[in-house]
Parts: sequence; C-alpha cells; structure tokens
Amino acid sequence: MRAIKSISKLENRVSNVLWNRGIRFRKNSILFGKPDISIQKYKIVIFIDSCFWHVCPLHGNKPKSNQEYWIKKLERNQYRDKEVNDYYNKNGWYLLRFWEHDLKEDFEGTVDRISLFIKQVKGEEQ
Repeated sequence: MRAIKSISKLENRVSNVLWNRGIRFRKNSILFGKPDISIQKYKIVIFIDSCFWHVCPLHGNKPKSNQEYWIKKLERNQYRDKEVNDYYNKNGWYLLRFWEHDLKEDFEGTVDRISLFIKQVKGEEQ
C-alpha cells in the first residue's frame, strides 16, 4: 500500500482541465474526508472515487488473498464515504461524487458535468 499516491493521474487530468477552464479550487484540502477538489467559498466538495477502494458496484472486487482483512477494510471505506456524505449534507455543502470509471469511459463528458455543477452552484449557469 506504500505505492498508493494521494493524487491519481485521473485527478491530475481533471484538475488541469478545470484550471484551464478558469475554475479555481483547492486539491486534496484539509477539509473533512479530504475531498479531491474543494471550493470553500461556495461550499463545494468533489470526490473522485476509485472503483477498487470505494467498492464500485460495477468494477469493485475483493482480492482473493487475505479476504478477511480486505472485506473489513473495504466495508470501512464505504462506511466512511457515508459519514463524509452525511457530514457535508448536514452542513449545507454541495457534494459531487463520481467513479473513476466515469472518467475512463467519458472523460470530457464527466469533466463537463463537474464544470456545470460548479457553475450552477456559483450561480453562473441556469
């Protein structure tokens, strides 16, 4: 697990495109749950969920070895995601989560949805 990087290549690609579109944000901020992208002024948090670590219903699979450990670990990750969602919803934040496979299957379309979400929250698009 030492090889796991805090910022994935996909997160970097998303960040670069959003920045080039003029959207300013923080990456991996110190906010609760460490959102991948945050805009505190508008109370926006965005999470890019890995299919493995967040147990995607389409692509998430449990490793064959050391299953007891992995089942516990992945269930805890899912529980933590729910805690994070509840926290932001309860505190009036705008939350967007999407799967890494969304980006892999339709990168531009997914980034367009993120951009639109941010613009709508900021009141720039109706």
